Amino acid sequence: MAIKSAILLAFATSVILVLVTGIDAGGIAIYWGQNSDEGTLAETCATGNYDFVNLAFLPTFGNGQTPMINLAGHCDPYSNGCTNLSSDIKSCQAQGIKVILSLGGGAGSYFLASSDDARQVAAYLWNNFLRGQSASRPFGDAILDGIDFDIEGGTNQHWDDLAKYLSGYSQQGKKVYLTAAPQCPFPDAWVGGALKTGLFDYVWVQFYNNPQCQCTDGDITNLEQAWKQWTNDVPATKIFLGLPASPEAAGSGFIPISDLTSQVLPAIKGSAKYGGVMLWSKYYDDQTGYSSAIKNDV
Repeated sequence: MAIKSAILLAFATSVILVLVTGIDAGGIAIYWGQNSDEGTLAETCATGNYDFVNLAFLPTFGNGQTPMINLAGHCDPYSNGCTNLSSDIKSCQAQGIKVILSLGGGAGSYFLASSDDARQVAAYLWNNFLRGQSASRPFGDAILDGIDFDIEGGTNQHWDDLAKYLSGYSQQGKKVYLTAAPQCPFPDAWVGGALKTGLFDYVWVQFYNNPQCQCTDGDITNLEQAWKQWTNDVPATKIFLGLPASPEAAGSGFIPISDLTSQVLPAIKGSAKYGGVMLWSKYYDDQTGYSSAIKNDV
């Protein structure tokens, strides 16, 4: 009887450990699309390192402009040459990876002129990238999982309207995931207002190129304070730690792997909103092997 009890106790303990570590476990999000030397989308997903792939970018939209994707040297959207990504997108999704279209970026021509403009952009995104219908779908018949707001220019107006209109399409059968990549100074100058809507599922905060809230020379104080503010004040499902995947990927904010795993992750993983790590970008991750090195710690 005592042996049986001991076995049951050991089993129960192992179940609890699995549950606890499962709560802690995070995923890795990656940006892909801005360097033709980073491999294909299918190869990116086949690494097994990523849970989310943001296709970067749709940098031209709004204010009556014809929306246009820019995936650097991967394909030419002007000749409808990106439709061959359809099978890659489906292969990623078949592995349980969410594939998301990222709006904006650091260099683009975009802003929303009005709430009606936001409604029209949402309709375009629905019909061309999500579950709607269009004769000119840039990625063919592949249906993306959601839309990422990487807004770093233009104005801060009507992004909340865009989020509401996009979220409304979730009622038509398949959830439209909404994600965002704000800068770590709080609140974000561009999408701070939109994030208050509570409509965003995943928010990968850029803890780089912002010395006041990033890890500097092993000092995580500023990062930790900013992280607490983001996780306490932003009504999102999960918050991710956004980092450059190599020192060359950003002006500042790169965290050596040993510092990340020994100091930073233990300091932030206690939050119920911890979702994992976002990396910029696949090209730089290839140079360093960053995601492979941190995967088991995330």
